[in-house]
Amino acid sequence: MHSFTEENYLKAIYKLQEANGETVAPSELAKALAINAASVTDMMKKMAQKKLILYQKMKGVKLSEKGRQVAISIIRNHRLWEVFLVDKLGFRWDEVHDLAEQLEHIQSETLIHKLDAYLGHPKTDPHGDPIPDANGVFVKSKSVLLSSINAGGHGKFTGVTDHSPAFLNYLDKVGLALGDAIKVAQVEEFDKSYTLLLKTKKEITVSFKVANSLLVSG
Repeated sequence: MHSFTEENYLKAIYKLQEANGETVAPSELAKALAINAASVTDMMKKMAQKKLILYQKMKGVKLSEKGRQVAISIIRNHRLWEVFLVDKLGFRWDEVHDLAEQLEHIQSETLIHKLDAYLGHPKTDPHGDPIPDANGVFVKSKSVLLSSINAGGHGKFTGVTDHSPAFLNYLDKVGLALGDAIKVAQVEEFDKSYTLLLKTKKEITVSFKVANSLLVSG
């Protein structure tokens, strides 16, 4: 059994390792968790004793295989609960993260197994993020950033890299939903804004920042 705090640390380390490389600096972890560096150092020592992480004061921290398995199981729980909240309880995709943060810590493999089966073994969560299977295996995504596609290119909207409620609300307002077919009608040379043609024949213009936060697949 692991504490909620330990699980949150492991999940944060996993995501930072995936984004930035093998070793995570304590300062990076403190920023990600919005806590002070001294608290991170104390927790690192405790988690190293439990063999959840490999920690060297001057080099930083990375997950042990044991810690990695725990982190992936928490991510799996979180994303399955998000699917349940959206698909079965009718929550919007911008409302579910904080609720799933609480539910992810329920430590019952039987419950998660039954939840996965009840939901039909979903491959992605409501934001397009892959859900690892019961063995901790992720399906490798073939999606790319919309900002990497030139005028005339097209794809299917498959996910976001910005999970903030404000960004998700913005996408709802402009009429973009996961699964939508998108064609890049124009890329403005001056500000790199994107004019997109949706399947409804509606045109919308989004900033480069937005285009750089949308994932599409061919």
